[in-house]
This record gives sequence, C-alpha cells and structure tokens, in this order.
Amino acid sequence: MQPQEARVWATMAGALLFISGLLYMAWEALGRRRLSEPPQPAERNPKQTLEPRGQGLRFLSPLRNWLGVALMLVGGILLLFGMR
Repeated sequence: MQPQEARVWATMAGALLFISGLLYMAWEALGRRRLSEPPQPAERNPKQTLEPRGQGLRFLSPLRNWLGVALMLVGGILLLFGMR
C-alpha cells in the first residue's frame, strides 16, 4: 500500500469514526427519556414548555458519553494523520 493510499484510508476512517461518535452522543442524549409530556387539557399553565422538568446539562457529561468522546477522539487523530 502506497503512503498516499494509507492517508486516504486514514482520512475516511477518521471521518467515519468522528461522525459515528457525534451521532452516538446525540442518540444517547435524546434516547434516554421522553422529550415532553402530552398536553393536559385540564391544566392551563402559561409557563408550560416542551422542556422536561429537571433536564439540566447532565446528559452532556463526558462520563455518560465516554464511548462517543472516544470515537470522536480517535477519529480526529486519524483525520490529522491523514491530512499530514
């Protein structure tokens, strides 16, 4: 395998891993719970929003998304290697 071919494969694999890590993190953030409750006709709350109660930013924690962060890190390293 020529060095040029190795760089192309490294770039393609890096892009695939990076995008996979990003999609995995999005899937984990959105797939753990319902995003909103169905509307209650008996309840007329003017402050009612689609934001779940107690959402916070815990779902963005690297500890919860370590696999996605690792995939993105390896993909980024391969992308840098492929561009060199």
